[in-house]
Amino acid sequence: MESSESPDPATELGRHQLLWTDFDAIARSQSSPDQLRKLRSAERSRRLLLLRGLVEVVTKSEDLYSPLPSPDTAWELLARVERAAPHELDAILSHPYTGTWAGYTTRLYQHDVAGVCPFWVHLGYVHCLAAAAAVRARIPFETELPVWRGNAVLPTLGLAHLRAEAPFSLATVRSSHGIVEIRDRHSMVRLPACPSTDAPGWSPIRKTVLWSGDQRLAIRLDDLDPYRGLYEPIPPEPLHPVEVESWRTVLDGAWRLLVRHLPAVAEVLPVGLDSIVPAPAVPFRLPSASTGEAFGSAIVAYGEDPATLAAALVHEFQHIRLGGLLHLVRLSTDDPRERLYAPWRSDPRPIGGVLHGIYAFSGVTSFWRALAAAEPDNELAAFEFALWREQVWRTLATVRVDESVTPAGRRFLDGVAAQLRPWQTEPVDTGTRRWTRFAAEDHYAAWRTRHLRPDPSTVAELAADWRTGLSRPRCAVAGPPEPRMPTPVPDGDWQEARTDLIRLRLGPGGAARLAEDASSVPGATEADLHFVAGRPVDAAAEYRHLLSVDPDDPSALVGLGLALSARSTGPASRALLHRPELVRAVHRLLRDEPGTTPSVEAIAGWVGRFTH
Repeated sequence: MESSESPDPATELGRHQLLWTDFDAIARSQSSPDQLRKLRSAERSRRLLLLRGLVEVVTKSEDLYSPLPSPDTAWELLARVERAAPHELDAILSHPYTGTWAGYTTRLYQHDVAGVCPFWVHLGYVHCLAAAAAVRARIPFETELPVWRGNAVLPTLGLAHLRAEAPFSLATVRSSHGIVEIRDRHSMVRLPACPSTDAPGWSPIRKTVLWSGDQRLAIRLDDLDPYRGLYEPIPPEPLHPVEVESWRTVLDGAWRLLVRHLPAVAEVLPVGLDSIVPAPAVPFRLPSASTGEAFGSAIVAYGEDPATLAAALVHEFQHIRLGGLLHLVRLSTDDPRERLYAPWRSDPRPIGGVLHGIYAFSGVTSFWRALAAAEPDNELAAFEFALWREQVWRTLATVRVDESVTPAGRRFLDGVAAQLRPWQTEPVDTGTRRWTRFAAEDHYAAWRTRHLRPDPSTVAELAADWRTGLSRPRCAVAGPPEPRMPTPVPDGDWQEARTDLIRLRLGPGGAARLAEDASSVPGATEADLHFVAGRPVDAAAEYRHLLSVDPDDPSALVGLGLALSARSTGPASRALLHRPELVRAVHRLLRDEPGTTPSVEAIAGWVGRFTH
């Protein structure tokens, strides 16, 4: 940090180089702790440069940082920390939300746009970082902090609650003789001697240390930092002590599973994951997310099942690992078009998002594969392994030849493929393969229904051929053309209710739990329950009824195709699962005209005669 007493570390940064052997190890999900430390070191330098660049430009304009002190004073305080306790400076620079804040605030400045708070409040986080570093280093100091809705944050440590009247205000933080106080005009909060403990007006960031054998994982449960979100600052959402203990319990179980079944991942994961943002539970799901700017952090919803959480931790660790790599090498050109099918998303994705998904779900596949091998009677683990090995493999094969993938990107995908290829022939029982096929066809057909728009002239020609009674339409020889580009705007609602029900059936409790909890699955219908319970005839009858009420319903449309295919692979099921968007478009045009409207199934049976 540049000051009169200290050189500027930003001028002493060396070049960060990643050997191809490191690159290949990361692609194969076989990186060592030292290789991951190279990514973390590069992240530290990137954040330091962003921080210094931001300080330099905004210091020139007092109106950007007033009423706070100049950001230069924060830089000087960080320089003092570097001399007194350099490891504490590293802890602040490695803090995931230092990266999130630096990127977000830099974009606000560069594009001259408003954020959630006034710009000086966003910029003022640099004083919060400097103060937190100084508290950690136990050096005397005094500075001012921004206060948002009565909260003054010390990143990595906690949050002081003040009785502020305005939504945005100032507080003074002072450390002297080992006592740290944060005060404004109306209140004062004194930090406890150990900032990780509770005190009046002080909420600490909870930490938990997990052990399995000699493998250690230290995790912060950060529910306080304003920059812990994905897109913009968010207010604190403190966990109740009971919730904290619930998190610790399920994290402990997940960590034990990872150490037991994926020891290579467990060895390196603590280097890349040190903070979890707890999100509320979602019924029958465990959503998670991360951002490349917050290296080391994952947003994870609460769930009671350690195995599902373990899979989510591996998933997000893969995103973190790839996010760090992408700051050193480009795997694709800049192509923001949302044009690709990703079997883990309901919407079309850009090439960068699909690359991330391939890598993340290759990690998920590895976890379920290991668990299924260790627990042969675990039907759910076998299903997850079979589903994701096929979905990732198909997506990888499609994307590898995409024009937007760079040579380095193809080399990376080849590394992922080297891990996945042997798994494609590993045996899975017939029942599991059947459920896997249903889940994969369900997702793809629903995606097509909602995001592909058939050529209008083709639809009009098919409708005319139907009206004239042709048994084979004029386009039957060549087949109807595929839609060229998906639209990100969905045509109809859809939820993965059937796959949720499949997981219920294959999970603990099996059919009994399916019967008991099926009605709680969001979006599930009686037809879906019949299908997953193994009653395809009843399911088909219910789907026909749903389509008679709403013939555009994507879930009922695809559900009928699944129910029909469960009995036999006929033309109607083929069309509903492989060209559902075409069936729906032709049916829409016909029913908009006067006269008797044919059923969706009749149109599907006709279209299915010439589609594959």
